Amino acid sequence: MKNPQILIVDDEEKIRKVLTRLLEDEDYRVKSVENGQKAIAILHSYKPDVVLMDQNMPGLNGIEALVTIKEKNPFLTVIIITAHGEVSLAVDAIKKGAYDYLEKPFDNDKLLLLIKRAIDHQRLTVEISNLKRKLGEQKSFESIIGTDEKMKKVIEQAKCVADTDTTVLIQGESGVGKEIIANAIHQTSRRKEGPFVVVNCGAIPLSLIESELFGHEKGSFTDAKETKPGKFEQANGGTLFLDELGELPLDAQVKLLRVLEDKKITRVGGIKPIPVNVRILSATNNNLEERVQKGSFRLDLYYRLNIFPIQIPPLRERRADIPLFIEYFINMFNCELDLHVKNMSGEAVDQLLNYKWPGNIRDLQNAIQSAMILCKEGTITREHLPMRIKGYPLLDGNKPEFDSGLDENLKSINSKLEKELIIEALNKCNYNRTEAANRLKISRKTLFNKMKQYNL
Repeated sequence: MKNPQILIVDDEEKIRKVLTRLLEDEDYRVKSVENGQKAIAILHSYKPDVVLMDQNMPGLNGIEALVTIKEKNPFLTVIIITAHGEVSLAVDAIKKGAYDYLEKPFDNDKLLLLIKRAIDHQRLTVEISNLKRKLGEQKSFESIIGTDEKMKKVIEQAKCVADTDTTVLIQGESGVGKEIIANAIHQTSRRKEGPFVVVNCGAIPLSLIESELFGHEKGSFTDAKETKPGKFEQANGGTLFLDELGELPLDAQVKLLRVLEDKKITRVGGIKPIPVNVRILSATNNNLEERVQKGSFRLDLYYRLNIFPIQIPPLRERRADIPLFIEYFINMFNCELDLHVKNMSGEAVDQLLNYKWPGNIRDLQNAIQSAMILCKEGTITREHLPMRIKGYPLLDGNKPEFDSGLDENLKSINSKLEKELIIEALNKCNYNRTEAANRLKISRKTLFNKMKQYNL
């Protein structure tokens, strides 16, 4: 691996020489320029890991150069050097994308530590970006995790239908990866250059469904302050993915059926039909045939959307894939959370293999993230797993230590259970403490104190 490259930008030659000598002594590769214009120009040929830039320079100052640099390379890490008393300017630089700032006169050890942190941050940012792209965009079927025979059949079905304009209904329990399959179908279809627009039919308020799907004209209702295209127009030339299809109200089902048949939409408050060229992929975790029988889903719409059905098996029916997901999520969270977990013990893997996974892959992902946060030694053990998986105290055959006394046993059990419940709530809320506190029905301050108590 090559030594990291540093670009120094400062109009004072003496400072450039001092910094160059200091950094080269630490085995960094260094280039220096005297102003912001030259810094921007040299980025075409020199690819630094970190830019160390003076804030106060003639011509293009440090903050102006920072803005231009971040526009050209948003992942490049920039440290601003500022004179004493100009901290407000440095804070403004951070708001505009700088990694951090350092005041003159600076301590050499502090500078070297900051640069090391900045390089680690730069590498981590690039790794996370690449990982999110692979996870979120799923450019092809080859990137989908699955060696189980049932999952192989799903992928083969999806490949067969991908390069057609056939309407597909993807069915399966919550968390099995229906959107990932839909995205892969789009990315390998003739529409891959067009947009992939996702609509969660269960998350749109009843009063806004028609406006969200078909758009609205300015002034068509109280909050319609401007004309807004709907999801069908946004997906024109590409694919519209209707997730949680079973949650769509009957009124909206009628209008959706008409659009599918006419290939035209009319905005709320509008009178002119607008042609749309959209492929429909939809997904549901409901049994639509039962809903049809109960009268909550239209039979004609069901037939119109169920031209090519794909059924994704739950994770409990494809246990052979669990070790692959374990490895994948450990690598992912090591990058995202800057952790250093190496592997999982055989006992812990067996525990995951024997769990029923009601929340499927999403549930497994949350469990591994939680375990990795608790893991300090590099190997995830059974003790690190959430209690819902390894079994709650006294309910899974584990015997208490009676010599410790009833009060001590209860205190220990309650503490473990409380910690697990807090971790699960934080995971489900993406560590949004306000949402987690609301879910746990405690105050945000109480949650914060308990997080400190349990070293979360």
